[in-house]
Amino acid sequence: MSGYVGGAFTNTGTILVLFILLVIIACSCMSFGGY
Repeated sequence: MSGYVGGAFTNTGTILVLFILLVIIACSCMSFGGY
C-alpha cells in the first residue's frame, strides 16, 4: 500500500510542478507581452 501511495504522491507532485511552471511561464509571457 505504501508503494501505491508513494507512486500516486510522486505523480501528483510531478503534475503540481508542471502546473506551477506553466503558471510562471504564463505570467512571464503576460508581463513581457504588455498586458
